[in-house]
Amino acid sequence: MIRNATPADVPVIHEMVRELAEYEKALHEARASEEQLREALFGERPAAYAHIAETAEGEVVGFALWFLNFSTWRGVHGIYLEDLYVRPSRRGGGHGKALLASLARICVERGYERLEWSVLDWNEPSINFYRSLGAQPQDEWTVYRLTDGALAELGG
Repeated sequence: MIRNATPADVPVIHEMVRELAEYEKALHEARASEEQLREALFGERPAAYAHIAETAEGEVVGFALWFLNFSTWRGVHGIYLEDLYVRPSRRGGGHGKALLASLARICVERGYERLEWSVLDWNEPSINFYRSLGAQPQDEWTVYRLTDGALAELGG
């Protein structure tokens, strides 16, 4: 079952964010606190949204955290999927597909024309999963990022 996250889900979302960061070999970069996630998802001006995947018994087994983006070429919003995570012991049960389908449904219902995300180039299981759903890699684009000292220098 897929449902919208609630404030009570923040601790388990935080835990799974850290599990995902560990899987992606970047736990040292996962600095968000539960309070920061709570504010981003449920504060006065939410910056992001989350869906929860749970079993019939109510066990939370995965999540999708996303936010709106905008295409100047298409002239409409889209969804950027920041994180999709299903606990390893629950993979293969359709939870990831159900999470992506819930976001695709939002796009269709609201007239959004893109659902986009990034995947690490070494993550073959995820790449194969995304391709099985019809997702196409955008190989001609390279992601750039400013953080920490470089961001402070440019912005200072």
